[in-house]
Amino acid sequence: MKKDEYIFETGWEVCNKVGGIYTVLSTLAASLVAEYGENLFYIGPDFNMDCNPYFTEKASLHADWKCKAEEEGIYVKTGYWKNVPGNPQVILVDYKRMMDDKGSFLYKLWAQYNIDSMGTNADYEANVMFGYAAARAVDSFCKYYKAKAEKTVAQFHEWQTASGLLYLKMNNLPYKTVFTTHATTVGRSICFNNKLLYQYFQNYYGDQMAMELGVKAQHGLEKHGALKADCFTTVSRLTSRECAQLLDKPADVVTLNGFEAGFVPKGAGYDKARSEARAQLTRVAETLMGYKLEKNALMVGISGRLEYRNKGIDVFSEAMKALNQDVNLKRQIVAFIMVPDWIDGARKDLQEKLQNPKQKYQFADVRTTHELHQPQYDAVLQGLNYFQLQNNDKDKVKVVFIPSLLDGNDGIFNKSYYELLIGLDMTVFPSYYEPWGYTPMESAAFGIPTITTDLAGFGLWVSDKAEHISNGVAVIHRDDSNRHEVVDSIRQEIETFADYSDKEVEACRKKVKQIADKGSWSHFVEYYKQAFAFAKGEKYVPGEKNAKVSTAKTTAEKAEKKTAVKRSTKTAAKKTEKK
Repeated sequence: MKKDEYIFETGWEVCNKVGGIYTVLSTLAASLVAEYGENLFYIGPDFNMDCNPYFTEKASLHADWKCKAEEEGIYVKTGYWKNVPGNPQVILVDYKRMMDDKGSFLYKLWAQYNIDSMGTNADYEANVMFGYAAARAVDSFCKYYKAKAEKTVAQFHEWQTASGLLYLKMNNLPYKTVFTTHATTVGRSICFNNKLLYQYFQNYYGDQMAMELGVKAQHGLEKHGALKADCFTTVSRLTSRECAQLLDKPADVVTLNGFEAGFVPKGAGYDKARSEARAQLTRVAETLMGYKLEKNALMVGISGRLEYRNKGIDVFSEAMKALNQDVNLKRQIVAFIMVPDWIDGARKDLQEKLQNPKQKYQFADVRTTHELHQPQYDAVLQGLNYFQLQNNDKDKVKVVFIPSLLDGNDGIFNKSYYELLIGLDMTVFPSYYEPWGYTPMESAAFGIPTITTDLAGFGLWVSDKAEHISNGVAVIHRDDSNRHEVVDSIRQEIETFADYSDKEVEACRKKVKQIADKGSWSHFVEYYKQAFAFAKGEKYVPGEKNAKVSTAKTTAEKAEKKTAVKRSTKTAAKKTEKK
């Protein structure tokens, strides 16, 4: 790639750890840097923090351009994404200084694309103006350095940045654009509102549902971003079908999500990290419950955003109830629900007990590690109560609810999510709506056997490589009407794993790492290269490394056919049973 050709990756989550897209962008960085070097820039929002823990500023980086940008009313910081493999260059844009342009820009979006922002809130406006500011920064940078516009690609992730792509298009700026949706706004909203996505899928009309669900502006940005981009991508074939139905356009390229192995400790460092994590998990659980756990207790976890139904937290909790009542279960289970919730900090009483273990008093709440606002209305706690998971001494299954973001400063564990994940024995992610599914992929990368469903993009991708937990990943069939079957399948898979010998567990962990290796960014970065070529109108010529990757799409197609055959077989079997 020549010096005057650039790649810009724009995302609200750049140096801003607020969602799963942070994982996508940060883990992708090393592979993109390896391909494009100093021609690659990430663009994120500047919140004018005294110290952004994810950003290392280097004022001298492109200092000459920054002076010119300021003259144009564009205020940026330059530096690097801290503690991210590849050490990618970052431009943080101060979109708040452009709020004077908000009214005119929102009007232009309405006049040209019929994107109606009436009734939206400040968060929506912040996203729109960030995209606007990012696009202006791209244009300013490229003009200053005399970039070849037809060879420069600006990629915008999610509806939160789509306004930037539309700014470039409405101003006839010649840069090539890629728009990536990681989950459609309407699809997620349908599921979030407890509607059946799959049973009535062909009858949903995106614009109509956006109006009904109150997300018409977000949907408008997303839809026009998809339609106007030089290349439209999404993260799985599942979501591409969803885009075709709800956005009136399937993806031009499916860019499967990978993972960067550099985040995983190696050798003795891995064993040490795993031992420390398990000790910390055990210590907190025992302190909270007031009694010792069995030494061979099976530590099982679920994590992700607090989307109780979409992420399958409801099904996970019900499966724990089933295991608690399972007479065949011979091993104690400790289930950790690591889902950030509305908290008021770490529990002071638990902190004191952890500091002074000899204190002899029982907690009124023996399940949560942090103080919750309005715990009586909390979905997770309501579910645990409904399924009678109370952490009684004789219960086979114990539950520890960790409602804090695990960033290393939560006040109880003071370890990051990855630093605790490595201490688990297995994970369960029975998702109902999961365009990709980073949580099971992260588990696989850390050598933790995992359970997922075929309604997750990762589950669909991996279903031809694994089906039962003996393969490292168990992929469970899920639809709108088989909840009880899903619960029972989870129960069986965990019970099976709990009976494994050390040798069998080690074989299982080895297999899951092999699966993770196949899904690394070193392979999947080829999809991004394909998308960039598509945007520029160039012929995509896969190299030797990509020859392996090019089979992934075929693999996904085979997996879908395999899943369809399973479903039809199960349906036929049920009909036969009824007869």
